[in-house]
Amino acid sequence: MKKIVVVSNTAWSIYNFRLNLMDVLSRKGYQVLALAPEDEFAKKIPFEYHHISINNKGTNPIEDIILFFKFLYFYKKQKPSLILNYTIKPNVYSTFASQILKIPCINNITGLGSTFTKTTGISTVTRLLYRISAPFASQIFFQNKDDYSLFQALKIVSKKRVDVIPGSGVDTNKYKPVKRDNEEKFIFLLFARLLWEKGVGEYIEAAKNIQQRYNNLEFQILGFLDVANPSAITKNEIDDWVNRGVIKYLGSTCDVRYFIARADCIVLPSYYREGIPKSLLEAASMEKPIITTNNIGCKEVVDDGINGFLCNIKDPNDLTEKIERMVNLPEEERINMGKKGRRKILRKFDEKIVIEKYLDSIKKILEPINKGFDYDVDK
Repeated sequence: MKKIVVVSNTAWSIYNFRLNLMDVLSRKGYQVLALAPEDEFAKKIPFEYHHISINNKGTNPIEDIILFFKFLYFYKKQKPSLILNYTIKPNVYSTFASQILKIPCINNITGLGSTFTKTTGISTVTRLLYRISAPFASQIFFQNKDDYSLFQALKIVSKKRVDVIPGSGVDTNKYKPVKRDNEEKFIFLLFARLLWEKGVGEYIEAAKNIQQRYNNLEFQILGFLDVANPSAITKNEIDDWVNRGVIKYLGSTCDVRYFIARADCIVLPSYYREGIPKSLLEAASMEKPIITTNNIGCKEVVDDGINGFLCNIKDPNDLTEKIERMVNLPEEERINMGKKGRRKILRKFDEKIVIEKYLDSIKKILEPINKGFDYDVDK
């Protein structure tokens, strides 16, 4: 049985974004392993799981060299036929290790965050590492055309073995419309990792602005507090907003569907360089209108005025205006926005499209190996 390893920088991301692909691969006859730092979601992964320590924000070169050798040791021991890498450090250091052992790998550029938007020594080194490692990947998937174009402009990748997929896709059978109970209040919901770059601050300012004019609105926030991230919203900040009546904090959950179903509109004013936000795909799949920024990754999901509104980046006043427009839309028009969003998801972002892309690439990559050209880990 051929073995495929799925690698990411958190067990949380494997659990939330990769399980359906892993399930399909398992049903196709592959042995599937997960490799990621252990967190509370590791025990929920229904496949063989292995821990590897990855400091996602770390910039210590010695630490990264050690990470490379950890990948090398693990792959030499496990002898996989293929490696699927997600997020920056696996895309770089796991690819280096796979190249030494002549193991093919598929890399997924899940979003560039602040790495490529800032001109710093760290961003320069990261681009260099991508430029060195990228040619060793058997296939590279980008989640939006802007990231692909940037990598081409920086001469990190060529057109060979590169493709653009619709983000991580969304399970449209799981995230489907649910009839909303009549609520006394009009509910806006932001659900995401609670980082400033996700536009939480702009959401708070817009909520303050518009609550002065309306008394029937509720602004909710759902998401875990990523305390290890220097850009994380703190619990004290959340508590302060709650105590002042600006927002209602819902905590965190493994299943967001109940909260999406109760909301009238989903808001994500992100200025993070997203791949394609899974939260927007899930919301649109459940027929919710969306307000998000005219930002890379976000704008792919929303056609302005069709299935939601786009607002300016880092502009709470423009966000306030879009929220007010949503509140004042006739109910039938708002419902039709949601329906159009669902149709767009089915057409362009269904998870089946992503899985088929992977299956096709895996078949092409492993076919020569199946004919007897397997690698030798001892070479």
